Amino acid sequence: MSADAGTTAPEVRILVVEDEPAIATQIAHRLTAEGWLVETAHDGLAALDAAARLQPDVMVLDVMLPGIDGIEVCRRVQAAQDLAVLMLTARDDETDILVGLGVGADDYMTKPFSMRELVARIKALLRRTERVRRIEAASATRTEAPPAQELGDLTIDAAQRRVRRRGAEVHLTPTEFDLLACLAASPRTVFSRERLMEEVWDWADASGTRTVDSHVKALRRKLGADLVRTVHGVGYALEPTP
Repeated sequence: MSADAGTTAPEVRILVVEDEPAIATQIAHRLTAEGWLVETAHDGLAALDAAARLQPDVMVLDVMLPGIDGIEVCRRVQAAQDLAVLMLTARDDETDILVGLGVGADDYMTKPFSMRELVARIKALLRRTERVRRIEAASATRTEAPPAQELGDLTIDAAQRRVRRRGAEVHLTPTEFDLLACLAASPRTVFSRERLMEEVWDWADASGTRTVDSHVKALRRKLGADLVRTVHGVGYALEPTP
């Protein structure tokens, strides 16, 4: 769709990394039907080459790959370029999921999955990425950066997207930062998983709430188990400490 009479919206580029050709082809056909430019790769090294050349907006990345696995691919790609990563795992293994999120994956899906949900997740990632870019662009035009938020021993610098706890800087992935910032906007307020999915992931379907749980666990591993309180059956709240 044209933004105006003389401008065409940029084409969305998706890289699908899946070692089973039949699955890769099925995914590629479905995503191409959405009007996206789709390429496939079937092993880790090919994925790295394709990512550098294509500069995709989203990478759909299987964890289990020959040669370099999906975790290492995600780590290397995220260190080199800015893109959203949706990881696919054949096992609902919490360790694999947490490691994947820890190296920069934005979301994950467990096989088997529906193509409809895959498309919806990718669209949510694209909306979220665009929203972050708009926020960053607006921040860059300000003459003065907003002050960092101080919550007890936790400091959140939204302008620089940096976090410190007890004076020590903590590296968070983009999604972890957005989740923390959302919770920190209303300390001690309980956010339902559905609300977090909608505000952080721009995904308004309750089927994705386990993604929230996994990201909260990843946050706790980095910032301490005491910082985010679980309200069983409801959701999570940020509990700052002195």
